[in-house]
Amino acid sequence: MTGGAGATRYAERLDRAAVVAGEAGLGALLATPGPDLLYLTGHAPPPLERLTLLVVAPGRGPVLLVPLLERPAALASPAADRIEVLGWADGEDPYTVAAELLPPGPLAVTDQTWASHVLGLQEAAADRTFVAAGRAMPPLRAVKDEWELAALAKAASAADAAFADIVLVTFAGRREADVSADLADTLRRHGHQVVDFTVVGSGPNGTSPHHEAGERVIAKGEAVVMDFGGHLDGYCSDITRTVFVEQQPEEFDRVHDVVRRAQQAAFEAVRPGVPAEDVDRAARDVIDDAGYGEWFIHRTGHGIGLEIHEPPYIVAGNATKLEAGMTFSIEPGIYLPGRFGARIEDIVAVTDDGAVRLNEAPREPLAVR
Repeated sequence: MTGGAGATRYAERLDRAAVVAGEAGLGALLATPGPDLLYLTGHAPPPLERLTLLVVAPGRGPVLLVPLLERPAALASPAADRIEVLGWADGEDPYTVAAELLPPGPLAVTDQTWASHVLGLQEAAADRTFVAAGRAMPPLRAVKDEWELAALAKAASAADAAFADIVLVTFAGRREADVSADLADTLRRHGHQVVDFTVVGSGPNGTSPHHEAGERVIAKGEAVVMDFGGHLDGYCSDITRTVFVEQQPEEFDRVHDVVRRAQQAAFEAVRPGVPAEDVDRAARDVIDDAGYGEWFIHRTGHGIGLEIHEPPYIVAGNATKLEAGMTFSIEPGIYLPGRFGARIEDIVAVTDDGAVRLNEAPREPLAVR
């Protein structure tokens, strides 16, 4: 599929990537299959042992080197009219072919590139210097355009709808894995083509933020942390809510209220020009002041877009200045060992003068049966 608004979007992204690479003093940006290649070209081949390589260099047109059998698919991609698409045949050394396309100067390799491909390129182009794109240049995908913001809002709304469904099912007496399966079904029912994760942590399992739902049977009087998301039309959702089964465990109301206030404080700290670490600090200060600081054991958030986790990261030590169009999670939590956890997570988008939440599912503690 070539032409139209999509082709214009990818042409603008390719042009911007070349400019950013030049401003960073790089010879080129090298992208292999993954979210960066998809973002720049709309082409989404599977990551394989056969080399696919996009070369975006300042001052010259982009070149996409692909296995010859995949050239027809590459020529049908949205950005094909803007890219020179070259094929290499089985039996050739693709790294030797690729080396002829590499300009002088440091070459930034996208972070998802397989080590085998990086090593092959280094051997074939021993006179070049290869660096990690994530360290050598600003992230291209951190600031979303209006089209991307709309896609993320759609995914977030679908996750909200899934939460509205899941709180109506029975929790007590069922395995975590059963509720996790229900969550996956609700996400698909509300439009997600891919379900990436459905964390269901009941009672003490809720103190493990990335708990894998298992055979544990959920009991009345327990808190349950649910963190779930996936891909809808290519963009990601990610939401966390904490519920309780019929009655709250001891201290739950206080802990959940501290988490809610911490999340709100972080949200109110978001605006252009604010360092990402300041948003983390806003949440952490509330939890520290309430006496639960040692039980807040992770960063406050992560960027989201084509990937569940991408820049900017809302964490101490990250001085990246927020910009309008950046999107990320705000998800403080408190985890009391052996007892229960509580976390609230929304996806937010930075605006010209603050932020908006993309998730609007209820944040107060809800009782489930």
